[in-house]
Amino acid sequence: QVQLVDSGGGLVQPGGSLRLSCAASGSIFSINHMGWYRQAPGKERELVATTSSGGIVTYADSVRGRFTISRDNAKTMWYLQMNSLKPEDTAVYYCNALDRYMTNYWGKGTLVTVSS
Repeated sequence: QVQLVDSGGGLVQPGGSLRLSCAASGSIFSINHMGWYRQAPGKERELVATTSSGGIVTYADSVRGRFTISRDNAKTMWYLQMNSLKPEDTAVYYCNALDRYMTNYWGKGTLVTVSS
């Protein structure tokens, strides 16, 4: 089992920045992929960014060039640096981990609101 705690959301003006954090505990040795998803009101949850144990990074087209995912080597912490935020980035952001058994784990979510 893996436990995830996501944090760092808040209210920011358009063009601003936020950094989200995810703290993992439990069977972290089994984690193969770490990432972030988001769900806006009335929409389905969507992938934002992922990084694998092997260093492969994936971004949604809508955030590429503005968001950066990073992690520590121990797989206990990963981050999402969000720059040049837009109102359409407003959503609940969820930390995600996928282990070697293809089990998904989720944080409880942190709300990001981009508004003037």
